[in-house]
Amino acid sequence: MSNKTTNLKTLTSLFILLLSFNYSYSQKDTVNLKETIITDSKPASLYSEKSRVVQIISREEIAKAPVQSINELLEYALNVDVRNRSSNSVQSDIGIRGGSFEQTLVLLNGVKINDPQTGHHTMNIPVELSDVERIEILEGPGSRVYGVNAFAGAINIITSTQKDNFVKLGVEAGEYKTYSANAALSFNYKNIHNYFSITQKASDGYINNTDYNIADLFYQTDYTAKAGKASLQLGYVNKQFGASDFYSSAFPNEYEHTKTFFANVGFVSSGKIQFCPTIYYRRNQDRFELFRSDPAPWYTGDNYHLTDVYGAELRANFHSFLGKTSFGSEFRSENILSNVLGTPLSSPEAVPGEPGEFFTKGKSRQNVGLFAEHLVNIQKLSVSAGIYENYNTDFGWNTSLSADASYKLNDNYKLFASVNQSMRLPTYTDLYYVGPTNLGNPNLKPEQATTYEMGLKYISDNVNAHVSLFRREGSNIIDWVKPSDTSKWESKNITEVNANGVDMSIQFNMQKLMSKNCFINTINITYSYLYLDKQSSNYISYYALDYLRNKLTLRLDHKIYKNIKGSWAFRYNDRAGTYADAVTGAPVNYKPFLTTDVKVYMEKRTWTAYIEANNVFNIQYQDIGTILMPGRWISGGFSYKLFY
Repeated sequence: MSNKTTNLKTLTSLFILLLSFNYSYSQKDTVNLKETIITDSKPASLYSEKSRVVQIISREEIAKAPVQSINELLEYALNVDVRNRSSNSVQSDIGIRGGSFEQTLVLLNGVKINDPQTGHHTMNIPVELSDVERIEILEGPGSRVYGVNAFAGAINIITSTQKDNFVKLGVEAGEYKTYSANAALSFNYKNIHNYFSITQKASDGYINNTDYNIADLFYQTDYTAKAGKASLQLGYVNKQFGASDFYSSAFPNEYEHTKTFFANVGFVSSGKIQFCPTIYYRRNQDRFELFRSDPAPWYTGDNYHLTDVYGAELRANFHSFLGKTSFGSEFRSENILSNVLGTPLSSPEAVPGEPGEFFTKGKSRQNVGLFAEHLVNIQKLSVSAGIYENYNTDFGWNTSLSADASYKLNDNYKLFASVNQSMRLPTYTDLYYVGPTNLGNPNLKPEQATTYEMGLKYISDNVNAHVSLFRREGSNIIDWVKPSDTSKWESKNITEVNANGVDMSIQFNMQKLMSKNCFINTINITYSYLYLDKQSSNYISYYALDYLRNKLTLRLDHKIYKNIKGSWAFRYNDRAGTYADAVTGAPVNYKPFLTTDVKVYMEKRTWTAYIEANNVFNIQYQDIGTILMPGRWISGGFSYKLFY
């Protein structure tokens, strides 16, 4: 432990020296520092970059990146752990700062879209990269603002806010008979903004049973009037995919079909007191086949699940001589029908679209939240604090407290610190799933944690950087574990899992730092180190005890010739933990790996053409268990935008 502490101190010292070196050679004129506003359906949220680490991935950065899905883009985000089970956006589990995929809250335009059946379905999002304006990533817990399940962090995906009228068509093709076709329409009339997108994509897969066929639709509109701004968003995604080894290497011929519908209506009022009501609905239907073909004689049939989630939030905020105040309440109902999860129904219910199949089990729970927070600025000091009070019909009352503070040392440097409590409710899979290799636990308790953080930021016109130290003390952490001498994974509340870490980032704008004629435009470097101490040495872990111990990313984009540009992305992952060998069942350590992605593209106002290669050096690696990820994959695409 002493060696690890020494490593943290050494890395921190080196990073601060780097900041100091840059500062001594930076512009000595006063710099107008801009705090990034975290925008969602809660526009006056008191979470800001003053006292927390918040990553913003802009539309410009997205366009340069050598990736073709949101999941792939997040692989290069600081301290974000993306555990893929297949290519493209088929299925990915997203964790932040050593948290599991169940401990990350995902929002679409500020509206929660987490799935209560399982976090594996949370990323069933009906938008493509071309629809995204930016992505906001909150490092660390966010219960004060977002309530339960923002346990280790939150990701907010913001879709297009462009005000131009245009039609955009895009196509992509690549190896393994991969293709994608997208059409988008932006139409604005007076105070009404409309955006519509439709995408179809498919592939034969890079190995047996990794084929997929995905279609999604997305529509959003907003109307701005004197009283405020009203908005509507609708989305639908249909995924069919081979799930080779997804949940067990004992059954490599798994198959899954999910259909997800999402709707939200919101309003942000104008005036001194701003009211922000919103209502939302999300339905996810899942059919899971353990055997895509040639089922075993003992196999009784497929698993069917249907989750319906609906909720409402009302937030209000105002400024006074005392500072900025925000308060409100929320209601959320999580409901499931299944032939596997939940408690027995009084009478079976037919499965939509599946003749002769019936739900025999179900469960419902409701969640009510009350919250308040206040922010005050006193010269160079900024302090905020808040409380979130939660009641769940299955788990009772829970309180989360938090406080953040920052102090501006000068025009470039800022110190920040925070302490935050958070919680996460078990999913229905955690509680009730029973299968050939899994055993749920209906007696699970909610996860609890307190996170402490402190750090330093440096901001200028040519360099942005930060270093942060944190510790998350978790109790009742839920994981699927097993002793090495048994065959079934069981969900349990591991007594304690504490995460200790440091993360760093630095971004150079080379044309401002060097000259406008510099060959390289920007360089982004991020590094994170994690150490989890835990009381579960007798178990093999499937999720919570497997974490990214070291993650280093380097991204740069540069000029090639006139309008032709290039971008590179390097990612080094060193994962702690083990997985079970497919043949012997013995624990196997994860091997570290380094991947390289490259993109060459040409941009004009009305069209873009590109060719890219992912995993250029054909590295063999795994994100989770025995599932091999794709080797080198070459693809290319073209998009055309017609303004009218």
